[in-house]
Amino acid sequence: MARRQWSIAGQLFALQAMVVTLLVLAGAAGAVWLARSDSRQAAEEEVLAVAQTVANSPDVRAALTTADPASTLQPYAESTRKATGTDFVVVMAPDRTRFSHPTRERIGEPFVGEIGPALAGHSFTTTNVGTLGESVRAVVPIHDERQRIVGLVSVGIRTRAIDRKLLGQLPVLLGVAAPALALAATGSWLLSRRLRRQTHGLGPAQMTRMYEYYDAVLHSVREGLVVLTVDRRVALVNDEGRRLLALDADAPVIDQPVAGIDLPPAVAELLGSGRDARDEPILAGDRVLVANQRTTRFEGTVLGTVLTLRDQTELRTLASELDSVRALTEALQAQTHESANRLHTVLTLVELGRADEAVRLGTRDLALAQQLTDRVVGAVTEPALAALLLGKSAQAGERGVDLLIDPDCRLDDSPLPTGDLLTVVGNLVDNALEAVAGTPTPRRVRVFVGAVDDELVVRVADSGPGLAPERVADAFRRGWSTKSTGRGLGLALVGQVVRRHAGSYEVARSDDGGSLFTVRLPGRGERS
Repeated sequence: MARRQWSIAGQLFALQAMVVTLLVLAGAAGAVWLARSDSRQAAEEEVLAVAQTVANSPDVRAALTTADPASTLQPYAESTRKATGTDFVVVMAPDRTRFSHPTRERIGEPFVGEIGPALAGHSFTTTNVGTLGESVRAVVPIHDERQRIVGLVSVGIRTRAIDRKLLGQLPVLLGVAAPALALAATGSWLLSRRLRRQTHGLGPAQMTRMYEYYDAVLHSVREGLVVLTVDRRVALVNDEGRRLLALDADAPVIDQPVAGIDLPPAVAELLGSGRDARDEPILAGDRVLVANQRTTRFEGTVLGTVLTLRDQTELRTLASELDSVRALTEALQAQTHESANRLHTVLTLVELGRADEAVRLGTRDLALAQQLTDRVVGAVTEPALAALLLGKSAQAGERGVDLLIDPDCRLDDSPLPTGDLLTVVGNLVDNALEAVAGTPTPRRVRVFVGAVDDELVVRVADSGPGLAPERVADAFRRGWSTKSTGRGLGLALVGQVVRRHAGSYEVARSDDGGSLFTVRLPGRGERS
């Protein structure tokens, strides 16, 4: 059976209760000690005062000169003892012989206790054990008219009587200590209860293990994590989050407001809004990130906002290339199907004995296809780009769009990596095809790819409705799409390639009334 671990709140309460109890007990013991010390001091002062009064009495001095001092001093001493509440009043000769005692049988016996300072003429107090037990006593010398010591007076109170008086004060002391202890215990209990709520009843070992595990997980996961408090301050950013957001590893972002941190605009907008987001693509510099954001709650209380980020830059690039390949495949399938239909037509014409018409039909279709292929392949020596343009031509034909390759199109040696070149051309053409979809005929898209003044220039014009100037920046920065169904990343990926290669882009009105996208990328010698 697992040993039950105490929570932090329970340990704190036990520790506080023990400390408070010890403090109260120590305080009570100190109070008792002080009270006992005060009682002893008060008793000493009392017996000294009584002894001095007796020693200064003329009757006592006179009785000491008689033949039988005890007959006079015993009644006097007893009346004084009873009147003052002391335990004994003993008048003695300098040789310790008692002339008075609470027990008559002790008269005439030697006094038990110290008398040396009194014989030297000094009054003093002391604690001694005598015939009545331990007592606090005072011894005072008795002087005659010539200041000779003719006797001594000892007055005492038994310590047992002093302790009985002290015990009578204990209820008052306990009456003060008990409420103090109860108040301290209540305060400790309330504090531990609050701490238990804040720590959810976890023990120190559990919290230490939780912190170690959570810290290790947060620093090792491959997803960026940003946690905000209710007042939109950064509570946590893990290592991957700093990398994806291009934050310096030592940048002081914790407990900083979101508005005061240099974040990519799309990320800053999402964090600042606090809205929920699910698999939303956003741009952070040259990265394509997929963001998920939600408001966190615990037992109905809003704690803040959690944003997770996944880097899909390479995946999006590959997906774009895959879309191009898929489009080319679909176009080839369509061409194969169309070629099969035309071949069946030619064969049927031959079977019907109409060979001349069959030859004319086959020759015309072959010439049109070969003319497009020759124009593209002759103008573009990059095989992948040529294949892309051929595929887009077939795709445009299926959509009823005329894809026109500019006669001046010429590209012998691309300064861009093939993947980046396909990303720019493919996404601009796809965007143009989407723009003219649903518009009245004729629907046209014109493409130019070539080197102009040591720059690689890509121009794609369409006959669509055009793009408003105020939407240009939004289109390239935030993944805007011409599709009516929502946002895309085509133009955003184009913008990433442009920024990565220190190029430029512009959007103008085309001759057909639509949009003209122009991308300029420096040659190899001009790029940093």
